[in-house]
Amino acid sequence: MRIESAAYASRWQGVAPSAKAVFALGGMVAAWVAVRPGTLAALAAVMALAALIGARVPLRTYMAVALPPLGFLLLSCLTMLATPGSDGAWYWAGAMWPAVTRTAGRSLAMLAALLGFVLTTPLPDLLALLRRLRMPELLLDLMALCYRMLFVLRQAWDEGVTAQSARLGYRGWRHAWRSTGLLAGQMAVQVWQRASALQMAADARGYQGTLRFLPAVFPQARRQNGWAALAALLLVLAAAGDRL
Repeated sequence: MRIESAAYASRWQGVAPSAKAVFALGGMVAAWVAVRPGTLAALAAVMALAALIGARVPLRTYMAVALPPLGFLLLSCLTMLATPGSDGAWYWAGAMWPAVTRTAGRSLAMLAALLGFVLTTPLPDLLALLRRLRMPELLLDLMALCYRMLFVLRQAWDEGVTAQSARLGYRGWRHAWRSTGLLAGQMAVQVWQRASALQMAADARGYQGTLRFLPAVFPQARRQNGWAALAALLLVLAAAGDRL
């Protein structure tokens, strides 16, 4: 939900999703082509600054979304730097440092490219883009339903917490743990009931097995795609300089 809120509040919300996808794809290709850690770090910085300054994504939101994959990346890099010895002990593998820095830099650059895309593209625009790319309709419907159920789950949880708080259900640690357990046990029933209501509402509106959304119109899509392709090409050419 934080990602979707940032996407709707982004300055690039009115930019064609195809242009943002081309720019993100160019950043990912450049990250794959580049070899030197310095170039990879520069690519990650460019993609991050494009989202933070160009699209005006809040820094707090950006870091909150990036922290989980960054934590996984840090753990992976530490694992690569540790190796077991013949005596069963673990030793520092200094020889793996070049590979670790290259892997970390490439992962950071690709992560920055993906974050710049998802933090500026609302889900309806993403679904419209994927539909134009001939993605399976079943996959698109599952994405839309999962997206909707996230909000249903959040609403049910908030309502349960509010009701329990009004009855002093969170007064002290003992009551808080008991209230949380009871609420977690009731969530499955509530979400199931709300999902059934959602299905009934869809059937009442003539649901035929495919979810349709009113597509957004982007009058300057052609020009935006051109600028995005040019920026992506520059990123790839800059990364290709490492291999010369």
